[in-house]
Amino acid sequence: MAYLARCFGTLHYVSLPHSFEGGIFIMMDATKYHVGYYPPPVEPGHVYEWTKKDHIEKAPAWCSVDLRDGNQSLIVPMSLDEKLEFYDMLIKIGFKEIEVGFPAASETEYEFLRKLIDGNRIPQDVTVQVLTQCRDHIIRKTFEAVKGAPRAIIHFYNSTSVAQREQVFKKSKEEIKQIAVDGAKLVKQLSEEYEGNFLFEYSPESFTGTEPEYAVEVCNAVLDVMQPTPDRPMIINLPVTVEMSMPHIYANQIEWCSNHLKYRDSVILSTHPHNDRGCGVADAELAVLAGAQRIECCLFGNGERTGNVDAITLAMNMYSHGVDPHLDFSDMPKICEIYERVTRMHVYERTPYAGALVFAAFSGSHQDAIAKGMTWRKEKKLHEWTCPYIPIDPHDIGRTYDADVIRINSQSGKGGIGFLLQQNYGYNPPPKMREDLGYRVKDVSDHEHRELSVKEVLYVFETAYLNHNSPLNIPEAHFVQNADNTITANITLSVNGKETKCSATGNGRLDAVATAIEQQTGMHFTLIHYSEHALDSDTDSRACSYVGLRWASGEETWGCGYRYGTARVQYTDASFSEPLGRLFGGAMGLKVHQELDGRYFPGKASVAISAPDRLRTGLFTPLFEGVEKLCNMCKILQHGKIHLYILYILATLVALLAWGLHA
Repeated sequence: MAYLARCFGTLHYVSLPHSFEGGIFIMMDATKYHVGYYPPPVEPGHVYEWTKKDHIEKAPAWCSVDLRDGNQSLIVPMSLDEKLEFYDMLIKIGFKEIEVGFPAASETEYEFLRKLIDGNRIPQDVTVQVLTQCRDHIIRKTFEAVKGAPRAIIHFYNSTSVAQREQVFKKSKEEIKQIAVDGAKLVKQLSEEYEGNFLFEYSPESFTGTEPEYAVEVCNAVLDVMQPTPDRPMIINLPVTVEMSMPHIYANQIEWCSNHLKYRDSVILSTHPHNDRGCGVADAELAVLAGAQRIECCLFGNGERTGNVDAITLAMNMYSHGVDPHLDFSDMPKICEIYERVTRMHVYERTPYAGALVFAAFSGSHQDAIAKGMTWRKEKKLHEWTCPYIPIDPHDIGRTYDADVIRINSQSGKGGIGFLLQQNYGYNPPPKMREDLGYRVKDVSDHEHRELSVKEVLYVFETAYLNHNSPLNIPEAHFVQNADNTITANITLSVNGKETKCSATGNGRLDAVATAIEQQTGMHFTLIHYSEHALDSDTDSRACSYVGLRWASGEETWGCGYRYGTARVQYTDASFSEPLGRLFGGAMGLKVHQELDGRYFPGKASVAISAPDRLRTGLFTPLFEGVEKLCNMCKILQHGKIHLYILYILATLVALLAWGLHA
């Protein structure tokens, strides 16, 4: 660039979209594109009925195509065992129609279908669906594959779009229609030759690039062959094979086709949206408003290219409007786990309803609104869900409020932090104290540069406020009610371990104690807050209190006191070891050495505890050492001279004789 500037003078840069190919910048050129869809014919005075509706009132029929369309788009397709596990999950969720594959296309698909049939793994209320092109040998092999199935949908198709007709098949409209008709005739013939309970589905593939009037013409020709009846309807599927238009155009196409199909009372109008323009969910929802009665879909939007429409988003959108989708996603974490494991795909963290962060609130204002909404719902004992920022109750799909909703980092606020403390541990600090705690928590998160867990928030709270008794403590206090309704407090005040007794009078216990402290220590403060509450609901519940002080400098400080209402046995090792350590630690010479790094939540830590054996070192060791010295002193008697040993014997005999005579 510098060289070019010297050669040609000043360069003026214009920011233009571009791509880079073979070392050459290629500018984006929108002129090579044009709309590839075909709106329905204009009918003067016609108003599309779907535009008058504002929500879906009834769930459509659901057909999972995870095991066919979804599986064929995976980098590593599922194994047989993985497909069986996924199939079992789809059954548990509640899918009544499941497209299990393209059995004529591969041996694995064929084997999977036979495993389901021969293993009697198809419930009576579930219909398996198989896909086949409108080609003679493929249709015949498909019927071989489904032989013995209790109920099966034979889904046959051929492509009808302008692009496919001209570029791929190089056939006329009549020739393309004839392919569909011939396929329908063979399907009907074989359904009569093979034993089984067969239903039928036809798709004009690439419908979105097909003229709607021609698509209807082809579908009606197929219907004329199949002759559906109200008690044995046929599925006509109008797929968004490639998303080419805005969703409202697709809705118009669906409604127009619905109004011009033959045997309409014997037709189940189906849709199969892909997500090329990112509008698959909108396509499906508007299609249902426009008359579609069935949706082919995949969990988490898996499928070719950008994927098929997401069954979970569709179903849960209806659920959030009070419509039962007849699909059970109450254990969403488990569904996510199985899906990720067998497909080797990842559920994006912001996937609607299922992603790890879809209920998460880090922002302080959001957390505050959510906390107040939760409190409102609890106080009002509401069944209806109206909590701000959360479209559905996370509990409905197996998520939690503490781990999934209120998440704590440097952007969090007092409302969310206070909510977590109250929800998980019963603490309900006053607003000003929550604000102070909020700054402390955010500061820790900021310095640690990470999200904090609920337990870590508790640790910050306890470290900052709970049961501080140093440098000042009141181990003992007695109160006297005076005749003028004042209170006299007689307290033992410990300052840096030095105890003094003092007393003062006030208009209440707190005032009296505060006055005594001021008089004794010279501290000047104002009590700005005192409150208390129980942490549990039982009769021996824990109680805690909150105290706020304002000092002469204007600074405000907070503390929390905590005690059990009654003496209760805590069945833990610490409940025994800690009191014993405090009572006998000094006498026993317990020594504790610990090393921590300087962070709030240390990354490295070590602790060493030593306890010398005082009984051994103070009693037994000196005793045995004394005995040893005495024995060493007696070694003088062992000199090896025989005449002296005889003398010792005689002296002993004389002593015994004297003792005997004296006795």
